Amino acid sequence: MKNFKFLTIAFLSLFLTTACSSDDDNSSIPTPINEEEIITTVTVTLTPEGGGTEIILQKQDLDGDGPNAPTVDVSGDLVAGTTYNAVIELLNETENPAENITEEVEEESDEHQFFYTIGGDLDVTTTYTSFDSNGNPLGTEFTLEAGAASNGTLTFTLRHEPTKPNTGLSDAGGETDIEATFSVSIQ
Repeated sequence: MKNFKFLTIAFLSLFLTTACSSDDDNSSIPTPINEEEIITTVTVTLTPEGGGTEIILQKQDLDGDGPNAPTVDVSGDLVAGTTYNAVIELLNETENPAENITEEVEEESDEHQFFYTIGGDLDVTTTYTSFDSNGNPLGTEFTLEAGAASNGTLTFTLRHEPTKPNTGLSDAGGETDIEATFSVSIQ
């Protein structure tokens, strides 16, 4: 009888210990969700060093995947031989007032990078001037050197969680948050 009581107590203790044990995987703690940012507007402001006319490149898509096509505007032509200081601004204009997504991208700079792709015969050179905390390119600020008179496209692609460092968009990985292509001329 003593063995039976002892075995019963031991079995119950073992059962209660296993039933109430804490798992080390923290599966009961919800994983924070980092929702993808809504970006309705991309504005690239090109300011010529030494003065001159500012050039604005803007893509705006207020209905996202809705039926309306985005509007794409370029305020003028680049001037050959000019270096421009450039700033990219991202907005979510579904909010009132508009939410500045650029601030969030800069706060999470280790998880983002802009890439600049030159198409056609466009004679430009870009250089990153904003970086993440590890010294890798972020790209919300850059310089653009306009070479000889030419035409082509300039595409800005924001990648979320790219491999850093990388040699460019082709090996960056990650997911595209936004992409904007502009037809640009150098006069």
